[in-house]
Amino acid sequence: MSRLTETDRERIAALFYRHLEVGLHHGAQLSVYVDGERALDLAGGVTGPDGEAETGETRHVLFSSTKPYGAVTLHSLVEEGALEYDDRVADHWPEFAEAGTEKAAVTVRQALSHTAGLPRGEIDDRPDLWSDWDAVVEQLEAMDLVHSPGAVPAYHALTFGWLVGELVRRVSGTPIEEAAAERVFEPLEMADTGIGLRADEDDNVATLVGFEEFDRCRDPGEGLGDHAEVAAPFNDEAIHRSVIPAANGIGTAGDMARFYACLANGGELDGVRILEPETVERMTRLEAETEADGTIGREARFCLGFWKGGTTVAPYGSLSPERTFGHAGLGSSVGWADPEENIGFSYVTNGVRDGSYEHVARVNALADAVRLAIR
Repeated sequence: MSRLTETDRERIAALFYRHLEVGLHHGAQLSVYVDGERALDLAGGVTGPDGEAETGETRHVLFSSTKPYGAVTLHSLVEEGALEYDDRVADHWPEFAEAGTEKAAVTVRQALSHTAGLPRGEIDDRPDLWSDWDAVVEQLEAMDLVHSPGAVPAYHALTFGWLVGELVRRVSGTPIEEAAAERVFEPLEMADTGIGLRADEDDNVATLVGFEEFDRCRDPGEGLGDHAEVAAPFNDEAIHRSVIPAANGIGTAGDMARFYACLANGGELDGVRILEPETVERMTRLEAETEADGTIGREARFCLGFWKGGTTVAPYGSLSPERTFGHAGLGSSVGWADPEENIGFSYVTNGVRDGSYEHVARVNALADAVRLAIR
């Protein structure tokens, strides 16, 4: 029997629909698994300002909520012995760095924990190149370190995905989008999710709208970030069809919640295992933390491909437990797992709001409602 009662579901749904009524976004999905069973599955609003009705199958750009999909793909290869966390990246990708240089010391662990020293490069500001995998890889090979390997936790907003994706390709011989499908999406029956769109798929992705700071929100002070500008390229079909493993996952909240339900349950769901419990435990240990991340300017607690809870800005609930792990995506999406309560949670919208306040506020309200209802 589900630990969410019908009254609980009605209360959570009322909050979900209230966000739509007040105009925080045009459309959204909320999905929650408890004890391996789908306990809540909501969709509402429209796919864009002039869009059709949102359904549970409407596909959204997931932004950085994509990162854990590539990370788990790489972790599965570690399980198989194809590489180790403390291998140097250059051991598997020789062109990544010249032998004997400081860059050659960057490890797989550092690439996964945002401590590789390559948080930003020219490629971040070149969406015209993102559809050319080889060009992106060449840019990474030419990049100089911003920090010494392992010295500074700094969010690798886009470079994370290309580092992980090229490692997957080098050690498995399979492109990241195909490897993630084979190792994660297909086994878990995440039929509406992929890293980018394939050639045979229609571009029916929900339209993103970047809201101005505090539009339809109470203003608590100074606005933050240029989220609307950053989001703009992600409405282009060319970007939808690119492979950007840190940012252009295309999918649904239902699929993402299923993914986190699997991880909350030690890597197994409905008789399908994608990782061993020991790997899940290892990849979600705290690896690095900082009070003011040099890239995003706020608290961060990194593990290997995920963000840990336990901070005031983690979008996993107002008082998110340290055991919680997951990832958020540019002011519009979030997914997390709570292994102690065996919860998988995902909330996805097409309204991009300031991630440091507005998005965290709406997400945490829903996360809190779920946590309070769990019995």
